[in-house]
Formats: sequence, structure tokens, C-alpha cells
Amino acid sequence: MLLAIDVGNTNTVIGLYENRILHKSWRINTDPAQTADELALKYRGLLEDEPAATGVALCSTVPAVLHQMRLMIERYYSDLPVVIVEPGIKTGVPILTDNPKEVGADRIVNTLAAHHLFGGPCIVVDFGTSTNLDVVSEKGEFLGGALAPGIEISIEALAQRAAQLRQVELVAPRSVIGKNTVEALQSGAVFGFAGQVDGLVGRIIEEIGAVTAVVATGGLSQVVVNESRSITHHEPDLTLLGLALLFEKNQAK
Repeated sequence: MLLAIDVGNTNTVIGLYENRILHKSWRINTDPAQTADELALKYRGLLEDEPAATGVALCSTVPAVLHQMRLMIERYYSDLPVVIVEPGIKTGVPILTDNPKEVGADRIVNTLAAHHLFGGPCIVVDFGTSTNLDVVSEKGEFLGGALAPGIEISIEALAQRAAQLRQVELVAPRSVIGKNTVEALQSGAVFGFAGQVDGLVGRIIEEIGAVTAVVATGGLSQVVVNESRSITHHEPDLTLLGLALLFEKNQAK
């Protein structure tokens, strides 16, 4: 079993893969204050009743957590082959941006997985702490994309700055025209972000031409995917699949 770990700014997604098939997955809070030993206790608790891991694949967008994850792997998984997405790792994804080093590891992994599933050109829409739209070429190259504030942090910021507004459950309201404050906020969040994605996807297609797929992923993707007119596929475990593919590629090397 491959232990695939995607450390994001808000959540960490953990999956067990066998032959590119996801056996089980978990979503936990990302806590930059946790030490390597605390992380090991958490992972051992989750994996206690599962088949033993035979390898580890890791990507992280949080440097502090990445450091502690390295220590955890060195102490508790030192006998396993490990692939960490960082400079020098064979990804098979050319990065055609001004500064490839600033591109997040998760965006590269998503590019690899999306091209594997759908070919290209295609677009990945990752709904997380930020909303990322990543453009993949016909050859599987990372062309760049667009970044926007995520749904949850936008709602939180609005609730903090507007005295009469508050955080609400992120579900689609009964109508775009909200009849109360809660529904009005839900409309702006759900339909508003769906419209933002549709607008950006439309502009990207104007620049690159037709695409094979517009793929939604990320922890908040289920909030928007049914309201978007441009999203064609929903792959909530896209990053974990990319890690599994990347692990295979580097082990073959």
C-alpha cells in the first residue's frame, strides 16, 4: 500500500493506494504547530487497522509542516521508499512559467493526474484555501493559471468585516434571490464562485481553444461543482492520484 499525503494550508488529505486504486482516505486539519512525534501518533492512529504501507509519497504547500513531516518519515518510516515533491524529483511535467520554483507542488501533481485521466489541453479547478485554476497543455505541460481567494476565507473575511453578517453553511440556497441574510450570503458564495469559475474558464478557452475537460477537485469542490456550467468532471482525489503516479515514475527511475 502506498501512503499518499497531500498537505494543504487548511487540510491534509491522506490516502492508501494499491495499483492506482484508492483503498481509503482521510481528511484532517493541517496544524503547523505539531511536531514530528505528534504527527506520527496521529498517523498511527488512522492507519492502525489498515494494511501496512510499503511506500510514502508526499507533497506540501506549508514549509513548516513539510519540515516536521520529513522528520516523522525519517524516524518512523525510514525503511520505506519515499518520494517528496520538490526540486530534483522526476515529475514528467514541464513547467512553462516565468519562475517554475514558485509553483506549488500540489499544482504540479494535479497537472500530472489530470493529463493522465483526460489528456489535454484541460483545466484543473482546485477549491481549497485558495481557488486555483491550472491550465494543462496537450503535451501535459503546466502552462500557468489563475489564483483567487477561496470560498471559506472569503466568507470568514466578510463576517469579520461586516457587523450584521455572519458565517453560513456553504450549501446552495433555494433561489439566487435570497429572501433572508443567510440565503443571500449562500447565493453570493455558491452561485458567485460558480460564476467566477465559469468566467475564468471561458477566458482561458478563448486563449487556448477547446479543452478535453474542466476538472474540479479540492475539499470545497462539492459546494460549487453542481452549480457551475463549465466544470465537466469531479475528481475529489485528483492530488492523491497524482502522488501515486509520481511515486511510480520515480520508483521506475
